[in-house]
Amino acid sequence: MKFLGNVLSTIVGLFVFCMLFFFGILIIGAIFGGGSGTTYVEDNSVLELNLEEVTNDYGGKFNFEEIGYYEANHDGLTDVLKAIEAAKTDEKIKGISILNNTLALGVAQTKALRDQLEDFKKSGKFVMAYGNVYSQKDYYLNSVANTVYLNPVGEIDFKGLSTEVMYFKDFQDKTGLKMEVIRHGKYKSAVEPFLLSEMSPENRDQITTFLTSIWNAMASDISKSRNIPVAQLNTIATGLLARTPELALQNKLIDKIAYEDVYHDDIKKALKVDADDDYKTVNIMDYAQDIATSTSDFKTKDKIAIIYAQGEIGSGEGDINTVGEGSMRRSLQEARKDDDIKAIVLRVNSPGGSALTSDLIWREIEITKKVKPVIVSMGNLAASGGYYIACNANQIFAESSTITGSIGVFGTLPNLSQVTKNYGINSELVETHENASGYSLFKPLDDNFRQFTQESVEHIYNVFVTRVATGRKMTFAQVDAIAQGRVWAGSDALRLGLVDKIGGLDAALAYASNLAKVKEYSTVDYPKYEKDFKDLFGGSGLPFMKSRENLIKEEIGIENYKIIEQIRKMNSQKGVQAIMPFEVNVK
Repeated sequence: MKFLGNVLSTIVGLFVFCMLFFFGILIIGAIFGGGSGTTYVEDNSVLELNLEEVTNDYGGKFNFEEIGYYEANHDGLTDVLKAIEAAKTDEKIKGISILNNTLALGVAQTKALRDQLEDFKKSGKFVMAYGNVYSQKDYYLNSVANTVYLNPVGEIDFKGLSTEVMYFKDFQDKTGLKMEVIRHGKYKSAVEPFLLSEMSPENRDQITTFLTSIWNAMASDISKSRNIPVAQLNTIATGLLARTPELALQNKLIDKIAYEDVYHDDIKKALKVDADDDYKTVNIMDYAQDIATSTSDFKTKDKIAIIYAQGEIGSGEGDINTVGEGSMRRSLQEARKDDDIKAIVLRVNSPGGSALTSDLIWREIEITKKVKPVIVSMGNLAASGGYYIACNANQIFAESSTITGSIGVFGTLPNLSQVTKNYGINSELVETHENASGYSLFKPLDDNFRQFTQESVEHIYNVFVTRVATGRKMTFAQVDAIAQGRVWAGSDALRLGLVDKIGGLDAALAYASNLAKVKEYSTVDYPKYEKDFKDLFGGSGLPFMKSRENLIKEEIGIENYKIIEQIRKMNSQKGVQAIMPFEVNVK
């Protein structure tokens, strides 16, 4: 037995050694080989805009202190925008090609990208777009091009916006699987699917309002680029008058019906390249990596910190997809204490989450604001907890299509008492005091527990509204009237006083520099996520490691993965939540 034990320990030891050696080689390769090279840009080149894998504003910085490894990713939308800005004055770049691009960005992010392309065109360089099929959001981006091409058997999905919400009350009644709900706010419909079998008038009203506002913002931009009146665009959408290439051309949504080879030939003509030769191209992500790692301005001492709050808000360190208490508070503290940093721009792209964590981040902003200005730039959404952490900033910027507000809180408790009763399962409690057991999954919700939880929800709601009232210089009653969990588009939020100005991250930075009285500055990105060795195996964002999430996406597809992610989020929600009323997938 001792012999077998020695053999086993030797095998295990060899296995561990091989694993450490393998990952050591990977890390060394990443440090000395990955990302160290530069992309050679030839004269007369075209920048290819392929953004299928770009989802976040910020690629992230990761510090693995245990193994002495640091990684900064430059694959966020912000890096892409900087790259396009640089390409505007790069003499080697003659134009931009958007070829069969499928966006994973939100509407507000797409607006920021579109604006950057519009600015690029002012240089006199071209932007050309080709699609076999255009989704509505893809067309919104591509319509900025000088020339828009469509495949002869392609189509444009141009029909207005919609979103779909599923309701589970009848399912709960039939199965006995129930979610107990405690909430404040008649519009707080994150929990409405568990209470009703169909959409409430209040929820239908708020969804209609913000979808209409988002559509109006998109239609206005398309109208300017394509020189088509908004009223005509609405007629096209209502009648599906872009469903064929011929109709799309007739209604001026596109410029040419052609196959891809014709598109490339036209680019060659614009570049004055021989028909038999290939034209030079540069991938936007390679170009963005080069710009990010080669444009540091060491002469500029003054800095503005950009702190990215993207994803659901929760406890812990956080990462590029979650707003963690640890990384956010540390980032604010570091930026506050750095004398070279003159102002802070908080870039919020979050549906909210934990009310407690939101308040802790709010408090850190409150302390920071006494030392230097804090400006908020809202992305696709800054709702509920996302608005909570924004409301006390010196100034708030949002896009017209930003989804914000949702000032309300709720708590949900899964309950299995009926399903266990149906199957003959009984649970008995023994307790020393009346409320010692708290909440049991297997007993109907106790009136005392419901009352205590409702008190907690009401308390946090009152704190939330008070925070907003103080930050926005409004009365409690004024905020309460537009709160109740209601969701607003950025254009409506401006009218109601929830935001100060319509504009993107660049506008927020310009305002921050003016407020801090600095004319020349560089930017520094936060957070820097502190990670452990075990995070190498679980979605750290390192370029040589596929995360568990990416592997699942490849196997089951992105749409199916989103369903799993929603279930995971519901299961992980603990405590009172200040979160977006529902997942909005604008189609």
